[in-house]
Amino acid sequence: MLLRRSQRLAGICTPLIGLGGVFVAIIINRSWWSITDNAISDLGRVSLPYNWIMNISLIIAALLGIYYATALFEGMNNIGKLGIGIFIMGLAFLGLIGIFPEGTGPHYHVSVGFFVSCSVGMLIAGIGFYIEGDKPFGSFTTLLFIIGWLLAFLAMRRFRGVAIPEFIGIFIIVGWHYMLYVKIQKEKT
Repeated sequence: MLLRRSQRLAGICTPLIGLGGVFVAIIINRSWWSITDNAISDLGRVSLPYNWIMNISLIIAALLGIYYATALFEGMNNIGKLGIGIFIMGLAFLGLIGIFPEGTGPHYHVSVGFFVSCSVGMLIAGIGFYIEGDKPFGSFTTLLFIIGWLLAFLAMRRFRGVAIPEFIGIFIIVGWHYMLYVKIQKEKT
C-alpha cells in the first residue's frame, strides 16, 4: 500500500481530532456530564451550548479518516477490500453523528451504524489479512474485536450510561487503526 504524505498525515490526525473534540467537550461540560451516567453523544446534543465543538470534530475526523482509508484498498484481497469498505462506511456514520446530533431523529441509527460498521469492517479486514498470509495481524484483529464487544457488553450491564462501552469500542477501533498504520509503514521500508 502506497500512501501519499497527506494520507499518512490524515491517518495520524483522524483519531486525535475526533477524540480531541470529545475530550474538550467533556472538560466544558464536566459540571454535569458523567462517564458512568451519560453517553458521549450527550456532549453534542441539540441546544447544548458549544455542542459544535464535538460535532465539528467528528465531521472533520470522518472526512480525514475516509481520505486515509481509501488508500488501504490498494493491494488487498477482495475480503480485505470489503472490510475496508465497511470500515469507511462506519467513518461516514461518524460524520453523520456530527450532522445529526442527539436530539435529532437519525441520531440513534447513525451512532449504532458507526460502532457496528467500524468494528465489523475491522474484523472483515483482519480476516482478509489472515487469508493473505498475515496470520498474526489477522488473528490479533479478531481477538480485538471479540475483547471489545465482550467488554462493551459487560460495561453496558454495569453502568447506567453508555459512555464507557462507547469509549471501549472507540479505543479498540483507534488502537487497531494505529496498529494497521504502523504495519503499513513498516511494509514500505
